[in-house]
Amino acid sequence: QELRPKSLDIKQEELGDMVEKEMASTSEAIEDCVRRIEEMMSQARNESSGVKLEVNERILNSCTDLMKAIRLLVTTSTNLQKEIVESGRGAATTQEFYAKNSRWTEGLISASKAVGWGATQLVESADRVVLHTGKYEELIVCSHEIAASTAQLVAASKVKAEKSSRNLARLQECSRNVNEMAANVVASTKSGQEQIEEKDTMDFSGMSLIKLKKEEMETQVKVLELEKRLEGERVRLGELRKQHYVLAGGCEDTAEDGEPRPAPAPRRGILKKPPIAQKP
Repeated sequence: QELRPKSLDIKQEELGDMVEKEMASTSEAIEDCVRRIEEMMSQARNESSGVKLEVNERILNSCTDLMKAIRLLVTTSTNLQKEIVESGRGAATTQEFYAKNSRWTEGLISASKAVGWGATQLVESADRVVLHTGKYEELIVCSHEIAASTAQLVAASKVKAEKSSRNLARLQECSRNVNEMAANVVASTKSGQEQIEEKDTMDFSGMSLIKLKKEEMETQVKVLELEKRLEGERVRLGELRKQHYVLAGGCEDTAEDGEPRPAPAPRRGILKKPPIAQKP
């Protein structure tokens, strides 16, 4: 008991209730996402036409298929979780099982939250894209996040499940289906973005030589600015991921005062190319 992390000092009843509530909350979030996508589809048909309507319908249809896949994933995960508890608790109560396996329980809760959050973010991004106030890249990033969250949920469930479990096999199949549907969202988003950009391409036929030269110079300036900004954002992304890993491992590697220890700096010398031997 003394070696248990302080963050897991939760009453047995509370920990058991948290799992059930979180799984139920995730299911409700998915249902709400499906309903919102249907509303967006109806709105898109009323307010857009032509290429934009075609692009919006294709993106929203792929998002609907993804939500259905996630809904089945959550249902299957809930069934597997019940199976794990029933087969592993023995004479103990459900709450005692969750408390005894608190690390696993916390991982299950975290994975369920990540799936629900990813689905909600995807729908919000799709809403902004349909209203022409968002970016297509947001949808792509959200799809990748959902695929990662799905892998986290499967991994958390697989730890305690029997290898021969039918529910585990179903969950893994659902995970593959979610990944496939997420890839479809990415593909439909990219193709839709290309269609819109081709439609909105500028016509330079009516420009004079001086005007064309000015536009060319301004575009070169923008390219340089974007390249510099891209380099800076890549550095920022690397630092964010590094801090994410530090915080994610905080429960297992904490200082005496409870603060997470910083990750050790990588040894640069290992990456250096060995010097070429000189002839005598």
